[in-house]
Amino acid sequence: MDIIFTIFNSFWFQAIIKIILGSVLAGIIGLERSSWSKPAGFRTHSLVGMSAVLIMLCGEYMSREYNIDPSRIPAQLLSGIGFIGAGTILRDGFNVKGLTTAAGLLAVTCIGLSIGAGFYLGGILTTLLAFIILSYSYKVFEGLDHFNVIDLQIEISKNTNEVVGQIERIFNEYNIDIKQIKRPKKDEIELNSETVNITGQYAKKGFKKNELFSSISALPYVTGILEE
Repeated sequence: MDIIFTIFNSFWFQAIIKIILGSVLAGIIGLERSSWSKPAGFRTHSLVGMSAVLIMLCGEYMSREYNIDPSRIPAQLLSGIGFIGAGTILRDGFNVKGLTTAAGLLAVTCIGLSIGAGFYLGGILTTLLAFIILSYSYKVFEGLDHFNVIDLQIEISKNTNEVVGQIERIFNEYNIDIKQIKRPKKDEIELNSETVNITGQYAKKGFKKNELFSSISALPYVTGILEE
């Protein structure tokens, strides 16, 4: 029993357990992100979590061997993780995407550091809470949000400026607040048609989407409507 206890409490055995556990816990968060086809999924989160554990273990090892402050290396990691997080943030017109994924990467970094430091309860509890927040917050806030966004691709055969003006008036009639109108560049316009993207926000209560589509389809030179 003494040999087993000694092995279990050895630095190297603890390092193996911590690296595996950190990778698994971070991967759980990554699975949720992968289910939404986010740029950073299971593999990215697992690697970040595992690396965070390793960085913490390196700090502990250098503290034992060379009497160096173990907090210096993890502190640099938290600064460096911002570069990975920034790579997941994209701006599309008025919309900013990827903030939740970036926050998730920061969370798994902290989870990895906590596992590397031996604070298992904190790492496991944070993993469970982060997974619950990412998986179920959409359902909670869906009932509280009174507004929704509509994003349409409208194909117009000719007289685009006039037709877009008519579509804007229809949007106003249905109390839709237009957020963005995106038209293709001249070299991207097809020979017989032009696709216009219109994004708007509307109140959920009393909104009749089918009537909106019918009004737009009835306009001359509108050849197709696709909702993204």
